[in-house]
Amino acid sequence: MGPLTGTKLIELAGIGPGPFCGMMLADMGAEVIRINRTNETPRFADVLARGRKSIAVDLKEPRGKALILELCKSADAIFEGFRPGVTERLGLGPDDCMAVNPSLVYGRMTGWGQDGPMAHAAGHDINYISLAGALHAIGPKGGKPVPPLNLVGDFGGGGLLLAFGLVCAILEAQKSGKGQVVDAAMVDGAAILMAMFFSLMGAGSFREQRGSNLLDSGAHFYDTYETSDGKFISVGSIEPQFYALLLEKAGLDIDEFSPQMDQSRWPEYKDKVSDVFKSRTRDEWCDLMEGSDVCFAPVLSLSEVHEHPHNKSRNTFVELAGLMQPAPAPRFSRTSAELSHGPREPGEDTRAVLAELGYSSDETDSLFKAGVIA
Repeated sequence: MGPLTGTKLIELAGIGPGPFCGMMLADMGAEVIRINRTNETPRFADVLARGRKSIAVDLKEPRGKALILELCKSADAIFEGFRPGVTERLGLGPDDCMAVNPSLVYGRMTGWGQDGPMAHAAGHDINYISLAGALHAIGPKGGKPVPPLNLVGDFGGGGLLLAFGLVCAILEAQKSGKGQVVDAAMVDGAAILMAMFFSLMGAGSFREQRGSNLLDSGAHFYDTYETSDGKFISVGSIEPQFYALLLEKAGLDIDEFSPQMDQSRWPEYKDKVSDVFKSRTRDEWCDLMEGSDVCFAPVLSLSEVHEHPHNKSRNTFVELAGLMQPAPAPRFSRTSAELSHGPREPGEDTRAVLAELGYSSDETDSLFKAGVIA
């Protein structure tokens, strides 16, 4: 069982970062009860919804609100991803929930945060990482900023930040006996992910022009390259000894490429390195470089990753509920995490959860008939 076994959280279901947070916590063994809408119909099997129980509740109904507050009494935390003020209007804000459980942690996931001039405006990952400076730094030289999917705002700076905040606050509540609100904003999370680059900029070693720096495809030894079969490989030969090995295995002249950090020559070097890598297939370069200290890897598609020998040996990807998906991470030496089940249908566990709360069959049937639960 995972390290969070014995921890109980309530998830007011939303999209993107909230479900990712719930998945991470459930993967680690926490009991997460996901509150879905009574009229919700899943469009597809959602990996982000794995490992949780699901009950369907109409939060606008007084008896639905009462049910959530009843769940809060025995929970360590509750978290939501609505705009600021929504749960307060539902009667399920921090004050309402912590009134029935003073040690309850209340997690809030938003893009802009609970306050500030933009707090009530709509937005998405691309907007939050724009305001944090992250998007400006990503993209080719001379080109426009390129969205890194929604990994930086929604997931890295959002869901993971909220999961971290919830665990921190739960640990503190175990000592103090007092709950608190965790304000996780994606703009804050994206900003903190850029911490190293603020250091580099302060030291005068980071240019704001995209594609001109060590880690943003500016360097010829830290980039992706197309191979002769139209696929791609990646190299990250930063350290001198790794760089020397790259040149040796690629058949490049060490003397010609010896001023590794001469940025004025990076464009020239990159053209030559590109030509070399395009002379062989991806598999041929893998045979030559993979597993060496070149700092090399093939660029794999989502449909390929589970077949790679390294991923197979570590069971980095698993098949669950008919879907290939990432296994729980990180790993623990003693309290290993295990996937219990895939995503539940909305409301699949309603009867079981209510029975655990002490509701009789007649009481549950009455709620079903009234449309309070589904």
